[in-house]
Formats: sequence, structure tokens, C-alpha cells
Amino acid sequence: MIDLREILTAFMVLFAIIDITGSVPIIIDLDSNGKKPNATKAALISFGFMVLFLFAGEGLLNLFNVDIASFAIAGAVILLALAIEMTFNIEIFKNDSTSSNSTLVPMVFPLIAGAGALTTTLSLRAECAIPNIIIAIALNMVIVWAVIRNVKWVEKVLGKAGIYILRKFFGVILLAMSVKLIVSNLTVLLK
Repeated sequence: MIDLREILTAFMVLFAIIDITGSVPIIIDLDSNGKKPNATKAALISFGFMVLFLFAGEGLLNLFNVDIASFAIAGAVILLALAIEMTFNIEIFKNDSTSSNSTLVPMVFPLIAGAGALTTTLSLRAECAIPNIIIAIALNMVIVWAVIRNVKWVEKVLGKAGIYILRKFFGVILLAMSVKLIVSNLTVLLK
């Protein structure tokens, strides 16, 4: 049942969708604003969400009469807001709680276990066995944990100018990804 080829396939697809390395500027920005995400909690909660969605996602969306395309568009709108924050230095996600933690929003959702990752997890069921997908998710969460945990080291290596450039660059990339998610899923909905 355990197939290394399937694990590698699922791992690479999820790694590209989660794109934790592309989130480094966001993590650094959150950290510098006193909203440091907890690496262990973010990885464990994301793992839990993704595995839960692997088993119950389609049923859960059907329960609320929401299709996968609509869910993907909703997640893309959140990504769009994050991209606007990064690109134009506008604060959209205000920290209304007394906690200075941002582990759940925006770290877990939509950055790690966002609409793209959750819908991809569901679609992987057509190609890979469930245990292989779960292993691939776990491997990705180890990388997520390592990146969030060592973000200060990354910040030191890149410097302030490097972070600024990276933040703007990935803001535009995130903007493009959100637009692509909206357009492709809107096309599905309009058919």
C-alpha cells in the first residue's frame, strides 16, 4: 500500500501549492509586527485540517451546499487580500484579539492549509492511495515547521533590502495565484 512514487508525487504537488518558501516574507512581516506564528501549532493544525479535509472535505462542502470551485474562490479572495497587503503596505488583516499570535489566520488558513492545498488534497485521491497522501502531507508539514521556526535565520541571511524585495516579489506572485484561482474556478462555476 505504501508507494514511494505516489508519496513523492503527492509531496511535490502539495509542496508547490503550499509554497511555504514563498511565504517567508509574510512570516517575517508577521514576526516583525509582533504577530509571530507558532511553528509547531501551525504545522500540526494544518496537518489536521488537511487530513480531515482529505476524508470529509467533499461531504462537508456538500453539507453547506458549497462546491469546490466556490470554496477555492473564497480562499483566493483571502490570498488576494494578503497579496494587496504585501504589495501596497496596506493593513487588511487587523489583529483584533488580545493575543499577538497569527497562527490560525493568516498562517494556517489561507497560507498553509488554504483553499488551493485543501482542494489539491481532495483531487490527489484520484491518483494516490490515502496513506501515501497522509505521508506526503506530514513531510510537507515538517518543512513548514522548519521554515517558520527558522525564519529569523532566513531574515539574517537576506537582510532588510532582500526581505523588502522578496516581499514585493511574492506579493505580486500571490496576487497572480489568487487571480488565477478566481478565474479558473469562476469559469467552472459559470459553465
